[in-house]
Amino acid sequence: MSLVQNFPFFSIIIAMFSGILSLALSGKQARNLSVAAILSVTVMSGAVMASCMGTGESYTYMMGHFPAPWGNEIRAGVLEGLTAMMFGVVMLLSVMGGLDHTYEDVEGTKLNLFFIMIDLMLSSLLALIYTNDLFTAYVFVEINTIAGCGLIMIRQKGRSLSAAIRYMIMSQLGSGLFLIGLSLLYDVTGHLLMSPAKEAVAQIEAAGVYGIPMLVILAVISVGLAIKSGLYPFHYWIPDTYGYATPTASAVLSGLVSKGYIFLLIKIFYRVLGRENVIASQIVNVLYVFGLAGMIMGSVHAIAESDTRRMIAYSSVAQIGYIYMGIGLGTEAGMVAAIFHMFTHSATKALLFISAVGLYEVSGGRKDYRSLRGAGYRAPLAGMGFAVGSLSMVGFPMLAGFISKLLFATSALQSPHKMIPTLIALAVSTTLNAIYFLRLVITLYSRGERSSRRAGSSWKLRAAVLCFILLNLALGLKSQPVVLAIENGLAMFD
Repeated sequence: MSLVQNFPFFSIIIAMFSGILSLALSGKQARNLSVAAILSVTVMSGAVMASCMGTGESYTYMMGHFPAPWGNEIRAGVLEGLTAMMFGVVMLLSVMGGLDHTYEDVEGTKLNLFFIMIDLMLSSLLALIYTNDLFTAYVFVEINTIAGCGLIMIRQKGRSLSAAIRYMIMSQLGSGLFLIGLSLLYDVTGHLLMSPAKEAVAQIEAAGVYGIPMLVILAVISVGLAIKSGLYPFHYWIPDTYGYATPTASAVLSGLVSKGYIFLLIKIFYRVLGRENVIASQIVNVLYVFGLAGMIMGSVHAIAESDTRRMIAYSSVAQIGYIYMGIGLGTEAGMVAAIFHMFTHSATKALLFISAVGLYEVSGGRKDYRSLRGAGYRAPLAGMGFAVGSLSMVGFPMLAGFISKLLFATSALQSPHKMIPTLIALAVSTTLNAIYFLRLVITLYSRGERSSRRAGSSWKLRAAVLCFILLNLALGLKSQPVVLAIENGLAMFD
């Protein structure tokens, strides 16, 4: 086994032990350790992706001394490496961009706790990406939930505490359903490792037995992870959660956490239950309908908001709907579009939250439309970043969002029965996106207090915004290699 093949395990352990070590460190030391861990994980994930692309196949890494089906395994391929690398980049830029506000929002004595939660969040996301064991996935789902609640409530303000409680309640509901599904699956198949479980599921399907229990398992797991990822109509925890956390926490929660649960669901569809069985069960049609509803209703709620933080948060509801709509198409092209949009939304939503911070800084800390008038002139780079993120969400050419919508539209053509509703929903949702995003962009560059410049944002925030802009342009202008990597990665899933 080559050194690179150990990197997935090293990545999870480095992130986890960084959090443990930070307990004994000061806030500044914990920050440095966390940034170093994120950077090393990102580099190792890129190496894993490159290695798997070179060999053309995925591999499994045995944990401990017990082989399958009794032991625990990590499985890595092109898609896992690509996803982990993208998550690392977004988390690194989010931490850097919101760092100054983290110092303001978090008490100095609890600053190391913030970075402990960041490290635990990173380790849990990596585990969801790489693990080949269902119970391990459940354990890290719970770690992810705890870390998410910690990131929300660490500000210790009224709305943050209530948002954390709402997030915890909905997350525990989703986790409970997910655990019930895993328990039923273990009862039927006798396995928790994904590959042996898939073989058992195939034998059950061939024998024609346990039809109803398998349908229940599929439904419960899908609903549980849909709740945790914020699929409409299970989205009511999102506005407060994303809107009232620290800027870094908002960027990480909106850009990464829900994508980790969706990635796990896709893995279960492919590696455990079987993609053909999932399509035959009609569950994808249910996800498709809720995805279409989320695309429209998330945008409708965003239009009605005057608080720009909640507007950006409601936009996430619509974008999660896009992803589930792609999964619900039930085609390989739809799945590729859904995964590409996971990357698009991760990079763009984090850009919007971090850029918005720079705009609030020059607007007296206020977040309403009226107060942000002319803020694009007072904070030029933040205004540019928000404009780029907004145009990407609308689907402006050369940006990542345009490629996402193009992939969704072309994949819809391969689903005759779903083509018309998909294209109509894309058109309506894009129009609604333009209404609330471009309205805010126009407000930022409308007549306002252009001359009342205040102290500019820190170099860290400006650097993060610039890097996010470049990442968005890279996904928009150089999308073909990413799409090919996703296609190759999905081929390795089976």
